[in-house]
Amino acid sequence: MAYKFIDNYREKGARKRLVEVLRKKGIADERVLEAIGTVPRHYFFDETFWNQAYKDIAFPIGEGQTISQPYTVAYQTELLHICQGDKVLEIGTGSGYQTCVLLELGAKVYTIERQANLYDRTRWVLPNKMNYKANFFLGDGSIGIAAHAPYDKIIVTAGAPTVPGVLLKQLKIGGMMVIPVGDEKSQKMITVLRVGENDFEEMTLDTFRFVPLVGDKAW
Repeated sequence: MAYKFIDNYREKGARKRLVEVLRKKGIADERVLEAIGTVPRHYFFDETFWNQAYKDIAFPIGEGQTISQPYTVAYQTELLHICQGDKVLEIGTGSGYQTCVLLELGAKVYTIERQANLYDRTRWVLPNKMNYKANFFLGDGSIGIAAHAPYDKIIVTAGAPTVPGVLLKQLKIGGMMVIPVGDEKSQKMITVLRVGENDFEEMTLDTFRFVPLVGDKAW
């Protein structure tokens, strides 16, 4: 992938139009919309495909993965109610686009990716070319990163067959996880709130389609 780090008037205008599309689709959290409007999504695309960067679509990024649709990123992020300083575990770094949105909201992000090529690319691009600082890990996201638990929030950016219990144990009491759960064709977005040591409140929301969560506690 060839990167040219340019953020000119044309791209800024395209981001504003994308924000209006998301607002019309029901994203109401202005902080989330502002973060989407700030992150230069075209940085994650080869220059050849910059005309696709601010459309509300997912797009292939290699290794069988995609950069998520902006609506999906905004939807999951809105559910998390990120506060300044929240310690967030992101399962599935991918392109790093969702990571940047979380960082724009003031989260301290721990992000894990199982694909080595994506991991190498993202952990170099975000700090060195975009000035976004996160904690990057290579490994099986389905088992989380227990060494740095507990987390205020956990976001899973791939579809799981069930909610992995090992991830629930890495939430703080009062913490929340957002995860798509279903089969390999479609998933329901699930929020899980940890209300006690062994007590959780779960809510099932809208239908999405994510790439599969692959790992010991997933597919």
